[in-house]
Amino acid sequence: MDSCGKKTGHLAALVLARGGSKGIPLKNIKLMAGVPLIGWVIRAAIDSEVFDSVWVSTDNDDIERIAKEFGAQVHRRSLQVSKDSTSSRETIQEFLRLHPGVELVGHIQATSPCLHPKHLREVADMLRNQYYDSVFSVVRRHQFRWKEIASKDEVTTCENMDPSNRPRRQDWPGELYENGSFYFSTREVVLDGNPQGGRTIYYEMLPEFSVDIDVDIDWPIAEQRIITYGYFGKEKLQAVKLLVCVVDGCLTNGKVYKSSSGQQFTSYNIRDSTAVKLLKDKGTEVYFVNNTKSDCHRLHAEELGCHIEQGCENKVAKLQEWRDQLHLTWKEVAYYGWDETDVECLKMVGVRGVPSNACSLALKSANYVCKLSGGEGAVREFAEHLFLLASKVESITNRQL
Repeated sequence: MDSCGKKTGHLAALVLARGGSKGIPLKNIKLMAGVPLIGWVIRAAIDSEVFDSVWVSTDNDDIERIAKEFGAQVHRRSLQVSKDSTSSRETIQEFLRLHPGVELVGHIQATSPCLHPKHLREVADMLRNQYYDSVFSVVRRHQFRWKEIASKDEVTTCENMDPSNRPRRQDWPGELYENGSFYFSTREVVLDGNPQGGRTIYYEMLPEFSVDIDVDIDWPIAEQRIITYGYFGKEKLQAVKLLVCVVDGCLTNGKVYKSSSGQQFTSYNIRDSTAVKLLKDKGTEVYFVNNTKSDCHRLHAEELGCHIEQGCENKVAKLQEWRDQLHLTWKEVAYYGWDETDVECLKMVGVRGVPSNACSLALKSANYVCKLSGGEGAVREFAEHLFLLASKVESITNRQL
C-alpha cells in the first residue's frame, strides 16, 4: 500500500478449474460457441490488462494444456484441495500460501463466459483505489420470494413483498443476488478465512452478462447469449465475406470408395451442401481448395457454384491471392481446414474453423472447433457460427447508429 492508501501490490487473476466436475464432465474445457469454456474468461482477464499474472488452478492435464494455450500460467493444485468436498476458499488459500508475492487476488469463475475486460478493470480499481478489502459481483433480480414450507399443515408467506399491494416491476428496484462471476479480495481476508470479509462492496453486473453454467440444459442458452453479449477479443468484429474451405477432410470424411471396376466415388453431406448455398445466398463467397485433384470435387463445386483450386501446393499464396482479388481485410475472411498444411492459413484469417477430428496443430490454431467431424455436417455447423457472428456485427452496428 502506498502513502495515499492505495493497494499497489501484485494482483493475480485466479480461475479454479478442477477436472472432476460432477454436473458436466470436464465442463471447464467443453466447447462453448467453439471456444473451450475456460478460454472465454482467460481472454477477458488477459485483455483487461489489470492483472500482474493470470493463473488457472487445476489437477487435470487437459485443462492445463488449454489454459496455457490461452496464455495463462498454471498452478497444479494438491490432492488435498482436489476433492469433491473442497471449497473454493481452501483452494485459493493454498494458491496464496504457495505464491507469497501475491497480495491481491481476483477469483474468476470459469463458468462466466460473458465476462468482459471492462468489468474486471472497474472492479480492480475498486479493490486497489477505493479502500475495499473485498469486491464481488451481483445481478439485480425482480423475483418474489416465498417461504418454503415443511408440511401440508403450514401455509406460505411472501418474504419480500406484500401480495395485497403487489408492485409493478418498474415500481420495484428488485434485489441483489450474487451471480458468481468473480470475487476479488486482499490476501489477508482470504487467509483469515473469509474472502468476503473486511470492508466489502458489491459490483453490479447487467443481467445479460450474468451467465452461469451448472448443468447441460444451460449450455445452448448460454451459447446464444455469448453470441450477443460475449467478449470476442480486442479487435473489432467484422462480417465474413469469404469462406475458404478445404474439401478432403472437411467437406468429406476423408474416405474414397472404389467399385469393383476401379471407379472412385466420394460422398458429401447434404447439410454441408445446403450450408454452402445459404452462405452464398447471404452474400458470402465460398471457395474450395484441395491438395489433390478429383473430378468428383470439381463437379460438386460446379453444382454449388463455387470456385475450386485443386492440386494446390501453396495454400497460403492462393489464400492471399483470393483476398486481394476481393479487396478484403483478413478479418473478413474465414478458413476451414483440418490438416497441418492448413495451419498457416488458419493463423492468417479472422475466423478459423476446424472439424472435431482435425489434427492437433490445426485444433490449436482455430478459434472455432466444431462438435462434428469432417463430412458429418461440420461445415453446416461452422456456417451457423458465421451466421451468428454476422448477427452480432449487425447488432453492434445498429446500437451505434
